[in-house]
Amino acid sequence: MQKEDSINNRVKLYPDGKYRWIYEVPMLKNPSIIIDVFKVVGISLGIVWLFMVLLSVYDGDFSLESLWSTSMVFLGLMLVFAVIVFLAYVILAWHYGWKYVVLFTMDKSEIVHQQMPYQVKKAQVLGALAAMIGGAAGNLGMVGTGVLAASHTTSTSTLVRVNRLIPVRRMNLIKVNQKLHKNRIYVPDEDFNFVYDFLCQQCVNAKD
Repeated sequence: MQKEDSINNRVKLYPDGKYRWIYEVPMLKNPSIIIDVFKVVGISLGIVWLFMVLLSVYDGDFSLESLWSTSMVFLGLMLVFAVIVFLAYVILAWHYGWKYVVLFTMDKSEIVHQQMPYQVKKAQVLGALAAMIGGAAGNLGMVGTGVLAASHTTSTSTLVRVNRLIPVRRMNLIKVNQKLHKNRIYVPDEDFNFVYDFLCQQCVNAKD
């Protein structure tokens, strides 16, 4: 079964000239998602903390004592929010069946991160893709698209606009970053080098 799952997860070239693969992120074993959430919460609180410090400077109330007091309050808030975020993440992971199912589509111009609804499993996505192959001769893209069209969120990166590629191999993750948009691409071990090299070739404006 593990061998079959490994084959099903592999990156494949489809008749429409696009590469596709499904990745099931184990939400408790792979911390990449919750790390991103913690970063967003931390940055948000950090901005508010900086605003409060600048406000005290503007009002003439700034001192090392006030800085320490304000910092302690925000550190306490960060701990509280960290606990809330962690518990919410565990509940969400349970709701999703402990797996975040994603369909990726890649060609020379863009890469798409397409989140599947929690009730949709990998086998259903594979079935829809198989139907697309079956309809390639006449109506590619219209056959088997019911499951694919039901995605919750889609994140698309235009490769020529990507300015940073960051491989995180231990998490099977490639961060595809544009100036105002960050995408997360998960790739199985067997195809990690292929996808990363492909993106490096197409993201001509990306820095190492």
